[in-house]
Amino acid sequence: MIRIGEFEIKSRLIVGTGKYATFALMKEALEATGADMVTVAVRRVNLNNPNEESLLDYLDRKHWTLLPNTAGCYTAQDAIRTAQLGREAGLSNLVKLEVLGDERTLLPDTEALLEATKVLVKDGFTVMPYTNDDPIMAKKLQDAGAACVMPLASAIGSGQGILNPIQIRFVQEAVSVPVIVDAGVGTASDAAVAMELGVDGILMNTAIAAADDPVKMARAMRLAVEAGRLAYEAGRMPKKEYASPSSPTTQISKPQSVGA
Repeated sequence: MIRIGEFEIKSRLIVGTGKYATFALMKEALEATGADMVTVAVRRVNLNNPNEESLLDYLDRKHWTLLPNTAGCYTAQDAIRTAQLGREAGLSNLVKLEVLGDERTLLPDTEALLEATKVLVKDGFTVMPYTNDDPIMAKKLQDAGAACVMPLASAIGSGQGILNPIQIRFVQEAVSVPVIVDAGVGTASDAAVAMELGVDGILMNTAIAAADDPVKMARAMRLAVEAGRLAYEAGRMPKKEYASPSSPTTQISKPQSVGA
């Protein structure tokens, strides 16, 4: 279980709702992940016409905790306004805060991110900021009141996996709030590697939605997150330079010669 501010979620896998071919396929894949928190881009929700079909029609709020996000925002002011619009529309005072700095890499503008975090925390939001894998910035976001930090594994939608595992460890050491890897996971082995580092959870979208079979990939990700967490809790064996026999040879008596 992860506690994020006043919210508690049982699954360590948080999933997005974008890029699916149909809303029905999205719902089936989300159910297969076992997640109980799903992120929704405020800008994708038609707030002006509640009668028009929306992805919200497919999300049972008794089953899933909605995590509105500020995807597509490039300034602190735009992200703040988007979060406030989502709350006024009845989505949540929980927000995955994204303030992007570059259209090609979609890397965060951490200076603007920190500014927006401070404003939204004061405004009563539970802020979950998408940030880079910098432990210094992670600590600043925590000190600004962020309920967790969400360092990228690699660029959004790149599927490159965990490029800098040591940086993720540095982030974990720098903060006491939950660390949730966000962006870059491409397949189940990436998810397992991330969880084996000891992070509290993973947020993903494209890895599932862009798979040839999103529902099967959703199941794979669920199992990978569970397996990675179990492996972390179990504690892996130490790596050794040379071989070590699987069957112990101590306490085994040597065979006696014939006729002895």
